[in-house]
Order: sequence, then structure tokens, then C-alpha cells
Amino acid sequence: MRVALFLTCVNDALYPDTGRAVVTLLERLGVDVDFPTGQTCCGQPQYNTGYRRETEPLVHRMAKVFAGYDYVVTPSGSCAAMVRDNYPRIGAKARAEGRGTALGKAADALVPRVVELTEFLVDVLEVTDVGAYFPHTVTYHPSCHGLRMLGLGDRPVRLLRAVRGLTLIELPGAEECCGFGGTFSVKNPAVSTAMGTDKVRNAASTGAEVLCGADNSCLMHLGGLLHRQDQPLRPLHIAEILAATEQDATATEPTETVIPA
Repeated sequence: MRVALFLTCVNDALYPDTGRAVVTLLERLGVDVDFPTGQTCCGQPQYNTGYRRETEPLVHRMAKVFAGYDYVVTPSGSCAAMVRDNYPRIGAKARAEGRGTALGKAADALVPRVVELTEFLVDVLEVTDVGAYFPHTVTYHPSCHGLRMLGLGDRPVRLLRAVRGLTLIELPGAEECCGFGGTFSVKNPAVSTAMGTDKVRNAASTGAEVLCGADNSCLMHLGGLLHRQDQPLRPLHIAEILAATEQDATATEPTETVIPA
């Protein structure tokens, strides 16, 4: 089985530890992971802002870079949803405009092989207990793309429940949007902030130490609000929790509780 990591722009630029955690986790489960260095942006920012034509070269590039892999695993529900939901639309639009079928064929070749991390673990590897140890209280925020477009359902929660030492606390209003929405937060900052503030209030009410998510774009938005409010709650990608082991915990000072950054 040939597996490639699609890291995504946000993780590459701001959260490289998430990518490292994915590789650590998958290798622990016996999966060899490649990282094609030619990967760039999937085109989601351009497409969501209305620049469909500017997105098209990125569809071709993604299909070329990840050709030959059985699975393309990404720790981002939003980028996985971009490929699986919007690439076929882009190809169909190009075909309808009489510009040929090459774009649609590129999309068709890639779409079935792109999976979000928790999908890959639960559906492909058929595991929920990944051997993780994380002795902290955690509440989980499901991102909109993962929840609504990918239909991740309870996959992330099942994985978290199997982590030794972890106490999972239900997040009130979990299915409500956090307000990030990519360029939505730029174009509608007041609404975005209000939505994020509601989410942060609900998360803080749980008393959890960690706010977990499967998409760092949402966690970046919520993390900024938590920081400005001086909240002790820390945002953390699910990959970093699942990659943690008892050895990691015992490597810290015995009197210090350390939550991975």
C-alpha cells in the first residue's frame, strides 16, 4: 500500500508538528508514508473566494504530484473536502464550458484516493486504539467540513475514547460552526469573532485542559480567541494526541504537566 501525506498549507506554514505527528502515528501502525515535495496548495482559498479559473492549475498539479499512491492522507477535513467535493465541480464546469475533459479526468483520478486522517485510521486501517497515551481532559470540536461534507461522524471521538489516560468531555453546541470559514473570517470579522466567542465559551465551560480538533484552521481561529481571553484551555490537533505515548509523558519533569504545543 503506497501512502502519501498531503500536509496542507496551514500545517506546512504554521503547524509542522501536526505533520510530524501524522508520520509518527502512521509509522507506529506499520504504514510507510511518503511526502511528495512537489505538493502545494489545493486551491481552497482561491476557489472559496470566487477565483475558479485560478484554481484549475492546482487541480492538475495535485493530480500529478499524488499520482501512483493508493491513499493520500491529510490531517485537514477542509482540504480533503475541497478535493472530494469541489474538484469534481471544477472539472464538470470546465467540461460544460467546452474546454475539454482533461480537468475532469485529473479530478476523477485523485478524488477517490484522498482521505482525512481519522477516516484512514478507522476505515482503511480498521483501528481505533492506536496505542496512544494522553493523561489530560479533552473536549472535541468537529469542524464543519469534516462534519457536514466528509461525514466523519464519530470516528474522531472513537479514536479519542480509546486513548489511555484521556478523559473526553462533551462539548456543548459541538455541531455549531466556530466562525472561521477561511476567507469568511476575513470578509466578516465581526460575525466570525462572535461565532468563535460562543464556541470558546462552550469549550471553556467544560473545564477541559485541551480543545481538540481535526482541522488546524479552526483551531487557529479558536486559539487566537482563547489567547486574547487568557484562557488556560489549549488547542491541539487530534494527530498530536494520537501520536503521544507513555514514553513521551514520562520524558517530562515529574512535577510538571506538559501539554504538547
